[in-house]
Amino acid sequence: MFEYPAKFHFINALFGLLLLFSHASLAASHDDPNTSGFDDQPLKEDIVLPDWFKMSFLELRDDVSDARENGKKGLIIYFGQKRCPYCKALLEKDWGQKDIIHYTRKNFDVIAINVRGQKSVIDLNGKNWTERSYSVAQKTNFTPSLVFYDLQGREALRLRGYRPPYQFRAALEYAADAHYREESFRHYLARAEKAFRYGKDGLNKYDSFLPPPYMLDRSHFAADRPLLVSYERPRCHACDILHGGPLNDPRIRKLLDKFDVVQLDMSTDLPLITPSGKKTTTRQWAQAMNLDYAPTLIFFDERGREIIRIDSVVWFYRLRNVLTYVMSKAYQRQPNFQNWRQQQH
Repeated sequence: MFEYPAKFHFINALFGLLLLFSHASLAASHDDPNTSGFDDQPLKEDIVLPDWFKMSFLELRDDVSDARENGKKGLIIYFGQKRCPYCKALLEKDWGQKDIIHYTRKNFDVIAINVRGQKSVIDLNGKNWTERSYSVAQKTNFTPSLVFYDLQGREALRLRGYRPPYQFRAALEYAADAHYREESFRHYLARAEKAFRYGKDGLNKYDSFLPPPYMLDRSHFAADRPLLVSYERPRCHACDILHGGPLNDPRIRKLLDKFDVVQLDMSTDLPLITPSGKKTTTRQWAQAMNLDYAPTLIFFDERGREIIRIDSVVWFYRLRNVLTYVMSKAYQRQPNFQNWRQQQH
């Protein structure tokens, strides 16, 4: 069989990303997380999963074997909830596009796990869980979460939260073509994104951001307040939406007043000292934390320990809940954000 050279695959992937991005940029509705009208409060009706998702007994080693026998390149586990608006966006905006559906079905079997469910799950090591306990063990703080496995049962990629179609298409190709064997998703995505970044040429301003120098060390003396690090970059449409939407909301601003908030540019080399006391630069720290999405919001406690991060699209409801979770120190009682959310109802 003729094998296309790696360069061809990348150019083809880039073309696909550009095409998807152009379509996505035209879409605007209250159901689209990429627009200013998105409502991320829980849905009033249950989501209906696609009929092409695999019917599984949730015995994951068997699912990997089935994928191999069916000529697929891997397995995707979808962690979702029945009334999750971000899950609905993934199903409608990403898996709602014919070419993405075709590419997914050709290369992967997809199985669904309800993060609140009680069905039995036998993981790749043969350990038995419920859907809920397995979701907690997999640290699925945000739904949807996707875990990609290769045909040997090795994790190829993990995505937390909703990603726009052009990034989702890149994730599928990254896993299907085994780019994870050679480079991180951050590097793979960064090369392609250079062609279609758009937005403001500089970072968005926010009056509560702490100015440089960035001396964030909390390892020797505890700070008075938790820390939020907002990693952004210029020409970042998602960053512009975050500032024009959630960060403009009075309720969010009131909560942020109780945090130390720092904005960092992942594309520059300004010196800083991390919350754990390490000397580095803004770019190097972003690389060390393997950040592949802007904006990424990372929360640290008063001692400089990371609590939780949001590295996907986020709107009012989810951001407000995360801020409350951190500010109230609920993570000390319940380290899993999703479990904490369920306990609030």
